[in-house]
Amino acid sequence: MQFGIIGSGSWGTALAKMLTDNGMHINWCVRGDETLQHILKRHHNPNYLTSVAFDTNLLSLTTDAANTILQSDHIVIVTPSAFVAQQFNELRAEDLERKKIISAVKGMLPQHNQLLNDYLASEYHFSIDNYFTIMGPCHAEEVAAERLSYLTFSGTNAEATEDIARHFSTAYINTIINTDIYGVQYAAILKNIYAVASGIAHGKGYGDNFLSVLIANCADEMAEFLKKAGIRNIDVGVHTADKTHHKKSPNYAASVYLGDLLVTCYSLFSRNRTFGNMIGKGHSVLSAQLEMNMVAEGYNASKSIYNINKEIQADMPIAKVVYKILWEKLPVATGLKRIEECLI
Repeated sequence: MQFGIIGSGSWGTALAKMLTDNGMHINWCVRGDETLQHILKRHHNPNYLTSVAFDTNLLSLTTDAANTILQSDHIVIVTPSAFVAQQFNELRAEDLERKKIISAVKGMLPQHNQLLNDYLASEYHFSIDNYFTIMGPCHAEEVAAERLSYLTFSGTNAEATEDIARHFSTAYINTIINTDIYGVQYAAILKNIYAVASGIAHGKGYGDNFLSVLIANCADEMAEFLKKAGIRNIDVGVHTADKTHHKKSPNYAASVYLGDLLVTCYSLFSRNRTFGNMIGKGHSVLSAQLEMNMVAEGYNASKSIYNINKEIQADMPIAKVVYKILWEKLPVATGLKRIEECLI
């Protein structure tokens, strides 16, 4: 397998570490020639996870995303969702034939209100059978420190998915396989919105007692959306037979759904929680974005889910309030009061 990675943020750097720690040579598209030259000379990303040292003999670095795609048969997309579509601008449908796309994108393409697989299908006739996802819960900072983390890989074919996953498995990464491509992506998008809500409440001075109630209700709200979106096998305490792996099959309590929600809402490494915290403290959206210098996917996701839910019709008062605060300038205090009134 020849892996290519498009994206050199913290998560892209963490994924590059996993593959190269396993001795894999990768094609890596990074942002900017400065970053490229720095990695070649100093063996680490100058902007993210600077403690991670790379064997540059295992890296073919470029700033050309199209070239990375053409030179690789397994392409990991790990750029912010708002910039994903432009990575494919120079390509034709035939350029993606016999390729496998592995999405580590935790947002919707906001220009299209689409998941990446749906965008690729509509624009490039790309088959979902060649599409895979990598989801958490897994913060890049803990990967850099080699603290044990779990990754869930999803694909329509369990055997092909497992084959991809084993290249990322290390002493500090355990991998889990499922076939729920839509469910894991929607869960990853929703948990970012709820992490913003958690951050807003924390920034406004609410304590742990309130946050526990808020996050429990976020979990319930997310489960309703997933069910109404047609996602199956997410009932807590219910498992289907799994004779292959001889352990419980994934359900809503699994790490990729509830686990990722919890860590994103609570962890200080969570950029969406940090973004929300700044909003709660009185920053404007723009000033919070500029100060963070990182993309909080929950911002665009709140608008995409708000629009998608017009059709799905799930009861989502918390996500709706986050959208209203971020996009319609609803006062934070007013929004939190609305949330207080709907919690159970």
